[in-house]
Amino acid sequence: MDFRDSPEEAAFRERLRDWLAGVAGTYPTSGDEYWARQGEWHSELYRAGFFGLSWPKEYGGQELPPVYDVILDEELAIAGAPPRPSLGYLIQGLGHHASPELCRRFLPGMIDGSQRWCQGFSEPGAGSDLASLTTTATRDGDDYIIHGHKIWTSYSDVADWCLLLARTDPAAPRHKGISAFVLSMKQPGVEQRPLEMMSGVTTEFGQVLFDGARVPADQMVGAPGEGWKLAMTVVGHEREPSTLGYAARYGKLVRQLAARTDGAVPDELAWAAVQAEMLRLHVRRRLSEQLDGVTHGPQGSLDKLLMTWVDQSVGHAALAVAGTGDQEMFGSYLYSRAQSVMGGTSQIQKNIIAARILGLGA
Repeated sequence: MDFRDSPEEAAFRERLRDWLAGVAGTYPTSGDEYWARQGEWHSELYRAGFFGLSWPKEYGGQELPPVYDVILDEELAIAGAPPRPSLGYLIQGLGHHASPELCRRFLPGMIDGSQRWCQGFSEPGAGSDLASLTTTATRDGDDYIIHGHKIWTSYSDVADWCLLLARTDPAAPRHKGISAFVLSMKQPGVEQRPLEMMSGVTTEFGQVLFDGARVPADQMVGAPGEGWKLAMTVVGHEREPSTLGYAARYGKLVRQLAARTDGAVPDELAWAAVQAEMLRLHVRRRLSEQLDGVTHGPQGSLDKLLMTWVDQSVGHAALAVAGTGDQEMFGSYLYSRAQSVMGGTSQIQKNIIAARILGLGA
């Protein structure tokens, strides 16, 4: 494999580096300060021509090959800049399942950062087993009335819109009675309850309670009962490491830890270096497949497991090298513990791999 940039890619990388040299240090990269300014960072990236690189021009993107997103992720990590906001899975969900009218109405604001979004999937009793969700959407004239409770909803406190899953047919089989909606978060009947994480971050996740919130029927995404199809599109893209920008950051953290190590290298750091390099090469393989038009389906569960293993290996290395006294490094360890839960638990990913890739019985 030849991983070197093409002339066009090299020119893009150089232009990006020049721009980052002037702005990277002006934005926080972690903690509540990062989340508070993420929308501003999104808009700054877009105005400079570095956001929405691989998304359709019709909605404000540039329709470049996905390798440009990987270059962006790498250079953001190298420059010590915040990561790009993670919206690709929502854009894929709307792009594949919403009507042209809904796409034209909502995708431009999502891409350029003028409208903030959240994803209303997980519930207190329906996280890994998403099909058991109990939030309901009941038809009332031209609207649906929403009642229910979502949790671990990223950016819910600042979101203008939510891509929401709710049960529209309680009598249907549980995978069949779910529909998807674009719901306004700025309305009566929507209550926010922020969640403080053990790392000290208070503004990344929230609980959202819906008590009579309304959504117009024409803001249903797809047909009634097609919400599960959208959900599988969204989580499939959410689980691909090549779209998440993590690989470059893991490698940078390993190098930072190595620079702080005198004498013998701790076993945890050596293993983290192996794991980070494995993921870097895996991302490039997945990228090559994407460029060839390959879609991965349930193989996204393999990707998610690999990300989890690498994240937690690097987290353990941070703890071994820096201990608990370095707030940033200890925060990396604490955050890594969530990787085996968020985006689909490791146990669920193994079940998917067993059933849908290996063909094993239930």
